Amino acid sequence: MSASWDEARRDGRLAREVTGGPLWHFLRGFIKHPVMVGSVIPSSKAVIDRMLEPVDWANCKLFVEYGPGVGTFTEHLLQRMAPDATLVAIDTNPDFTRYLRRKFADSRLFSVTGSAADVRQIIADCGFEHADYILSGLPFSTLPAGVGPQIAEQTAAALRPGGAFLVYQFSPKVREFLAPHFDRIDRGFEWVNIPPCHLFWAWKD
Repeated sequence: MSASWDEARRDGRLAREVTGGPLWHFLRGFIKHPVMVGSVIPSSKAVIDRMLEPVDWANCKLFVEYGPGVGTFTEHLLQRMAPDATLVAIDTNPDFTRYLRRKFADSRLFSVTGSAADVRQIIADCGFEHADYILSGLPFSTLPAGVGPQIAEQTAAALRPGGAFLVYQFSPKVREFLAPHFDRIDRGFEWVNIPPCHLFWAWKD
């Protein structure tokens, strides 16, 4: 693994002080980057539990999260992951990236400022060929033209056979982005969230 990524692991100690609670940072991130943040309210525990239920944690070595924000899902991912697993959290907003590095003193976490469309290069830089699972709350229906299809394509290529793309959205249109790349797409819906949201599990068979 490269020295730069070892430095990224330690960067939480070097990051500037981050003031304010997670909700304040979430709202600030929404105001600064509204197209990239799906909601002004973090996901509910009900959504988190249902979304992560199919994950085989014992056989998960690399989990990737798109748009972690203030770490609502990140915290639960780290709680469930094995001690030798790695979590790569990718966000375009450097404020969120710095916040996560400060919040979680966990050597399994890489908090990366970048685009989900570059996921293959990012995980390669971390020393991996494929991810076991990738989670996204990015609002596909409001992303700039061409970005959604590119993310879906690159995500499918980044997953190992048998891996899954886990997606939670407020619009069901995301299935249009997933269908060209995944033959099996399981669906769910969770009412206990503000607003209620659609859940998708797209499997790379």
